[in-house]
Amino acid sequence: MDTLVKPPMPVPDALTEFFWEGVRAHKLMILRCRNCGHFIHYPRPVCERCLSEDLAPEEVSGRATLYSYTITMKPWHPFWVDKVPYVLATVELPEQEGLKMLTNLVECPHDAVEVGMPLEVTFREVGEGLTLPFFKPAGAV
Repeated sequence: MDTLVKPPMPVPDALTEFFWEGVRAHKLMILRCRNCGHFIHYPRPVCERCLSEDLAPEEVSGRATLYSYTITMKPWHPFWVDKVPYVLATVELPEQEGLKMLTNLVECPHDAVEVGMPLEVTFREVGEGLTLPFFKPAGAV
């Protein structure tokens, strides 16, 4: 880890604290409507499907499919300077069609990245006090 430049830190609030607590515990938590069962990510205070406010975090499987990606060549923050190139990915979680999240793909050579490949979550501490959920090819050691 680069100790000179700190990563940009999330600022959890009442709506997102559950997600960051889950990540620190190595659990992938997604908000779900208790009324209709619809998953909601990014967190919002109201279900986009039925407009219920009865929402609660739920742990999901941690599996995903690569939906799209780009290989980032230019860092967007000084912390990432020594980490380029890296794969910025949109993954789709199997719990619900269209349930996607933005992440990084790790433990996969860039020339082996393929849309549709099965993935699984892995948690990494990228800076002091900051753990992030990344995805890697399913079954990678």
